[in-house]
Formats: sequence, C-alpha cells, structure tokens
Amino acid sequence: MRPPLLYHLYVGATAVLVPFFAWIETRKLRAAGVPIVRAHEKLGHATAMREGSGPLIWFHAASVGESMSVLSLIAEMGRQMPRANFLITSGTATSAKMVANHLPPRTVHQFAPLDAPGPLRRFIRHWRPDCVVFVESELWPQMLRLTRDSGAKMILVNARLSETSQKAWKRRPKTAAFVLGTFDLILTQNDEMAQAMVDMHAPADRVARGINLKSLAAPLQQNPETLAKIRTSLKGRRVWVAASTHKGEEEIVLRAHARLLLDNPDLLLLLAPRHTERSKDVAQLIEDQGLSARIRSKGELPGNRDVYLADTLGELGNWYALSNAIFLGGSLKPIGGHNPFEVTLSGSGVISGPEVFNFSETYAEMTQAGVVRFVNDDAELAEAVDKMLNDTALMEATGRAARDYVRGKSSQTSTIATRLIRALHLQDEVR
Repeated sequence: MRPPLLYHLYVGATAVLVPFFAWIETRKLRAAGVPIVRAHEKLGHATAMREGSGPLIWFHAASVGESMSVLSLIAEMGRQMPRANFLITSGTATSAKMVANHLPPRTVHQFAPLDAPGPLRRFIRHWRPDCVVFVESELWPQMLRLTRDSGAKMILVNARLSETSQKAWKRRPKTAAFVLGTFDLILTQNDEMAQAMVDMHAPADRVARGINLKSLAAPLQQNPETLAKIRTSLKGRRVWVAASTHKGEEEIVLRAHARLLLDNPDLLLLLAPRHTERSKDVAQLIEDQGLSARIRSKGELPGNRDVYLADTLGELGNWYALSNAIFLGGSLKPIGGHNPFEVTLSGSGVISGPEVFNFSETYAEMTQAGVVRFVNDDAELAEAVDKMLNDTALMEATGRAARDYVRGKSSQTSTIATRLIRALHLQDEVR
C-alpha cells in the first residue's frame, strides 16, 4: 500500500523537529536520574549488544503497566525457545527502573527511539529484530512502517485505544489503514475492541480477540526487610490501603477514613497516590482533614499516626501484603481505573469506584467471581472497608475467590506464548 500524503508530511515534520524532541526527552530522563549515555538511547544509540545466534524478539511497551504485563510472557516464550533473545523497550524512567528488577533470562531493556527517521534507522540497524510485539496502543507510524520494511514479523497485543483515539484514526482512514496494515496479527482485549479495530480499517482477517496480558503478570515484588520494619512500627494495628489514587479521590478516601476511625480508632490508612510528585498536596489534604500522618519518602514509619503517606515508587507489593481491604483508585473519577490484577495477585479482593471503563471486561469477570465490590462515595467506601476488616467469613471467602481467579488466568500464559510463537513463525525454535 502506498503511503498517504499525511504520512509523508508526518515524516518530514519529525525529521525537522527531532533535535527539539530529543532535547525534551533526554532532559526528562536526566531529571529522573537516567545516565546521559542511556538517555541517548532515545536517539537510537544502543547501550547493549545484540547477543546470540538465535532470533531476537522485540517487545515494545509504553510505560510501567504495559512493560510489566509482558514480562511473564517473555519468560514463557524464552522457556519454550532456548535460543531466542529478547529486547524490551519503553519510554519512561519509571518503567526502566521497574523492568530492570524483573528482566527474564536473555532479555535487555532499552529506551524506545523517537519516532523519527534517524533514531529509528540507527535502532533497527543495530538490533535487527526478527519479530516485534507491540503492546496496547503504541501506534507510532514510522516505527511501525520502518520495522515492517526491515522484514520483521509484527503483532499488536492487548490492543486498546480510547474512544478519542479511535475517532481520530477514523477521521484519517487512509493513514489508519496504512499504519494498521503493518501488523501480521492484532490481538485485542475483547470483542468490542476487535470490532473497533476493523472499523478503523485494520485488515479484518488479521484481527482476533486475545486476553488482557496484565492478568499474566507476576505478583508485585515484596521486600521482607521493609515489611518487618513496618509491622514492628504498627504493633498489631490493622491497616487498609488506598492505592493509585488521583486528584479528587484522596478527599473521598480521607473522609471515609474519618468515618472508620469513629468505630476503629486504631485503624491506619496507607495512602499511595498514583503520582508521587503530588505528595505535598496530598499531605496538605490529610492535614486539612484533621488527621495526622507520617511520610514514606522521608524515611518515616507509620507509628501511631492516622495515615501513612506511601509516596514512593515500586512498593505497592509491600503495601498490598499488609491488608485484605484494598481500594484501587482511578475509579471514583472518570479516569478508567487501574490494573486490578495486581491486587488479586496479592490474594485480596478489590474495592473500586464505578469508573473502570479501561478494564470493563476484567471487572465484569471479577464481579462474577466475587472478587470486587463497587462503591460510589465515602460512606459506601467506609462501609466496604469495615466489612472487609471485621467480617472474617467475608474476608476469607473473598481471598479464596481472588486466588482461584488468579490461578485460572495464570494457566493461560503458556497458551498465549504458544499462540504468539506460531503467529511469528517461530515454531522451529521451540525445543
């Protein structure tokens, strides 16, 4: 298919603007503590070698959630194909730090190159990927086109686009067909998204329903030393967790905690905002509510305070281990929700607001399995937490349901890996 005019204009614009975007991206990574040599990976300058004589399979994900969702899949594909090597790329410093602690064997991480001719050509020339798996909504036109032109097989997994993105692509049917036509296979999270991809001019014979890869992720990492210190500081106090909260949600959570303290005066709220840079604002909200707090980023322990502000990255696994009453944010405001699998992997059920459209099918399954309870305001949130803390039978039943649900999902990892291996024509690499 011939490239449409809009694609040519896009290529020309990125070629001109690449110095500007390179400056922005490298500055952002440097501010996050990334060494300058690694920040230059954004320009296609590799900091690792292509190893081995077997095929190189490149996984590209946007940020933390998408990156973590494919690690178990990479590990399983690596088990089935002992000669294969893997490259995972992402765009953020946070994702790089998280992935670095969980890389499967024969896997390296690099920052994804900018979607511009020079960086992409340098990247592809160095890595020479045999196959590429793009995750969720990573539809960078030049990255897709130049990778396709290199001869690599390409799959889009966990495909999910917002309604806004769908409308934007539908307004440009020739460009959408050109971009989506690069894929040999598109696996969506559900039937609705499969139809949306076809409506966006993806080749209908290459679109199929898959599963949400986030259900295959490994449990969040825990630090035994950290947990021991926190539990010693708590001295037996009970805890409930509000995780990945957003602006406008902390007020609701804090009002719910104030209600809970009336009958549970020794109860601790462990509050973990989604964006840690909002720590000062959240601390002020706690003070405005008349509650006392200790702050994790200052090295403090919860002690006898009302709230423990967990404003650090990569520690949710520790916090989920402390309680069976877990509220997952991004759901009381129209944000779309966050990954509920991380909660169920800890053996707990999920308390959630109603705004979970990014995980609608997942939450429907979890509701049927008895793993989730929905709340709409601070009163309902307080009631749900109180029941989970004080109704032993409910707590045990919900925990069993969560573990059963996770076991059912985890068993699919091998099946999905085999499906991708076949789609990428890598059967000869299977031992």
